[in-house]
Amino acid sequence: MSYSEEFTIPSLFDVRGKVAVVTGGGSGIGTMFAAAYVQNGAKVYIASRKEKQLKEVADALNKKGPGSCHYVVADLSNKAGCDHLANEIIKRESKVHILVNNSGATWGAPYDNFPEKEGWDRVLGLNVKGVYYLTVGLTDLLAKDATADDPGRVINISSVAAATTTATGSTLADAGNGLWSYNTSKAAVNHLTSLLASTLAPRKISVNAVMPGVFPSKMTAFGYKSQGEAMDRAQPMGRTGRPRDMAGIALFLASPASAHITGVHIPLDGGALVSRIKSSL
Repeated sequence: MSYSEEFTIPSLFDVRGKVAVVTGGGSGIGTMFAAAYVQNGAKVYIASRKEKQLKEVADALNKKGPGSCHYVVADLSNKAGCDHLANEIIKRESKVHILVNNSGATWGAPYDNFPEKEGWDRVLGLNVKGVYYLTVGLTDLLAKDATADDPGRVINISSVAAATTTATGSTLADAGNGLWSYNTSKAAVNHLTSLLASTLAPRKISVNAVMPGVFPSKMTAFGYKSQGEAMDRAQPMGRTGRPRDMAGIALFLASPASAHITGVHIPLDGGALVSRIKSSL
């Protein structure tokens, strides 16, 4: 060990000058990731289907700086949409350091009346297939000039729902409705994360998953509105997640501090999983 090595916080968590792509960056967790990177000097591309939302976020983040935020309109529920986004990034950048696969959808319905197209095809297409095809599309840019000390980063947004064994009783759906496809999709994201980590390690790309509990987002808006403070009281630490919590893991997984970490699934839930809280995101 060399005692001359730099172990300061600015050195360990530096993302200045990095290029990041954050899907679903127009709201919720995606915006939290994008804000963390822009406020620490990165150049960020956010993507989703909703241009108005993307523009509002990009304008707000650019005012804050010191990094910059740009957007690309794309539907990531199919390969064509993923290819479109990848090609747009390739046109503009010769290197991508960070890819955050955050875009996701959910659907709640009764067990015996769960729709195929909206419930299964759309949810699995966006939550799982989109992660795979966009990662494939940007692999060469992530691998370019990557090293074991400074690898390309893929961060997949999963959920504590990947580890829960009940489909009903969630803050994301009305009573009697189950999240059959959402929970399944997030378990698939975790396993896909492991497969990608082993596949891309030789190319010096790390792949990790974040498993959020309850955070403010479009998906959880129903729960916050209908249950309010009860959601905080139900958590082991007495509160749900906050943007600052997400920003911390965003910086950690994209910075030198986590260069030797790949293939892990990190719960970010204030202890809900280990405390065996039944309800899930």
